[in-house]
Amino acid sequence: MSIGVNTIAPLLSTHALTLRVGARTLVEGLTQQFGAGEIWCVAGANGAGKTTLISALAGLRTSAAGHVEVDGIALRDWPPARLAQRRALMPQDVRDAFSASVLDIVLLNRYPYLAGWGWESDVDRDAAHAALARLGLEAFAARDVLSLSGGERQRVALAAVLCQDAPLLLLDEPLAHLDLHHQIACLEALRQWVGVEARTVVLSCHDLNLARRYATHALLLDGKGGCCAGPVREVLTAARASEAFGHPLVLIRDGPHEALVPALEQASPTYETRESR
Repeated sequence: MSIGVNTIAPLLSTHALTLRVGARTLVEGLTQQFGAGEIWCVAGANGAGKTTLISALAGLRTSAAGHVEVDGIALRDWPPARLAQRRALMPQDVRDAFSASVLDIVLLNRYPYLAGWGWESDVDRDAAHAALARLGLEAFAARDVLSLSGGERQRVALAAVLCQDAPLLLLDEPLAHLDLHHQIACLEALRQWVGVEARTVVLSCHDLNLARRYATHALLLDGKGGCCAGPVREVLTAARASEAFGHPLVLIRDGPHEALVPALEQASPTYETRESR
């Protein structure tokens, strides 16, 4: 089956999507478009459904109702190899079962483009080296992946999905195991990557302040089926985040800088914005 790219339809969209785990409804009736040039942060407390949603967006989890579309075409109608050229997934748990060089691990994500005997071409190797360079990992190319730390392996996993050259990236906790320096470097790389062409990133993230700084939009799950979606600073407010995470937060400002921090008065019923003097 041949599927062409629809340049009019949004890169990713959900239509009345409902996701359940056992008796729990995590997402109910979600209809949302994720457009080109946007970075979406999926936020919510532990167990709210972030991983479940990203898995459903990737086509790896069956929905209780509704469906997901890429380029205006339902996921079920995409041939797997063609879909892999349009969306790439970075799962939360990255495990290495065997010894291999970092370059070879990154090259695995070129599989959707291989033909004939399945050997990588110069184009594939150039893409792998470019992805490593984007994340400052050029010197790691010959390293054994089993010798890497958890944070280094996380960055290699992100380089692999960039190497896949799909315009839609679905990233489940891509900042896990990373120190602040590398968290910011990865987010800067994603922001630059989105700005090059018609590309979209959807990622889950626990750091609301990094999300407010780098994401353009947010989808905040309440864990009961409801969610709030829209521009990041309209969604990740002190009031909404306090309700979603079950702890009072306040938004503080210091000149142009803003940060959501836990309120000192844990019993406070209001979530006010406080300005630093």
